[in-house]
Amino acid sequence: MFVFYNPKGIGDVLVFPHKDGDRNFIKEEHHGDVVKITDQRDGSLLGYNIFNLSNYMNLAEHGKIRLTEAMLEDIKAIFEKNDLGDKLDLDLSPKFVVGYVEEKGPHENADKLSVCQVDVGDEKLQIVCGAPNVDSGQNVVVAKVGAVMPSGMKIKPAKLRGVDSRGMICSAKELGIPDAPKEKGILVLEEDYEIGQEFDL
Repeated sequence: MFVFYNPKGIGDVLVFPHKDGDRNFIKEEHHGDVVKITDQRDGSLLGYNIFNLSNYMNLAEHGKIRLTEAMLEDIKAIFEKNDLGDKLDLDLSPKFVVGYVEEKGPHENADKLSVCQVDVGDEKLQIVCGAPNVDSGQNVVVAKVGAVMPSGMKIKPAKLRGVDSRGMICSAKELGIPDAPKEKGILVLEEDYEIGQEFDL
């Protein structure tokens, strides 16, 4: 998860996006220096803007900044000072990681789908994949449950034709990589990637 801080461009404001929304249906709630932004149709959280940030914390980094546990604690303290009771219980573990396809097997109910067992370092995931080029022995990019794709789609546990799937093996196009091949297929990584390491988009 990333936050954005560009004091020269937009001022002393920390932009804390949570999910994309339609700008025509935005609701803003002001809590001192914190503006909570929600979708007025369903009340879902879109993010926060924290004004006068330098009064609360000093950020050496500018631009796109990875949210850390320490920074999250600072933001929680800012919320408390501004009487905003949101808990911010966020999972900051990497959601795009390098995986290794240990096994590829047929799907019992679909000829064009494969059932893969993928090692992502701290766990092994069963992922149903429809890419024609997926195979055992490959290093691949895995979007874990909870990942938000560049398209805005959120990865959730699923059953695909009756088979459990926890995550997605990604193509270059799905990852938003420039000049991605037009042919359908997953992105296969070189062997020197470490299994479980974060894959930066």
